[in-house]
Amino acid sequence: MRTLQKGFTLIELMIVVAIIGILAAVALPAYQDYTIRAKMSEVILAMSACRTSITEVYQSGPATAPGADNWGCEILTASQQTKYVAAVHTNANGGVLATVQGIATVVNGSVVTLIPLSDATTPSVMSAATSQTLYGWRCGLPADGTNVPPKYLPGSCRG
Repeated sequence: MRTLQKGFTLIELMIVVAIIGILAAVALPAYQDYTIRAKMSEVILAMSACRTSITEVYQSGPATAPGADNWGCEILTASQQTKYVAAVHTNANGGVLATVQGIATVVNGSVVTLIPLSDATTPSVMSAATSQTLYGWRCGLPADGTNVPPKYLPGSCRG
């Protein structure tokens, strides 16, 4: 008489649990980094509104250059804050600095920068009464003041 085996043996179940544990140990940190990077996209989006405003000012050549925090796109008060953006400031040359909040302890309170460029590597300097063409924008470079680790920045904002 032949008996049929029903179910799994204990060793087979232990192997499956071990495999799932290993996969979870590898996947969980990568998932956490991905969620931080996705939330950082809102910070970059808040800075992009300033990018449009500043580009228009550069191209129109105003009689007097706007000063720091006078470009018309800043987030300066608590009522203007978003879930992930505590503040957006601008400097006299149109550089944009955003302060991060509410994402993760590793990035909260840090700053991301977006700098206008007059050529491939040189930051632009705003001068009054002359229109200027911007080459592009540089985002996330530590030399500009960004102190968020690059692995948490979106791909479009890694210097």
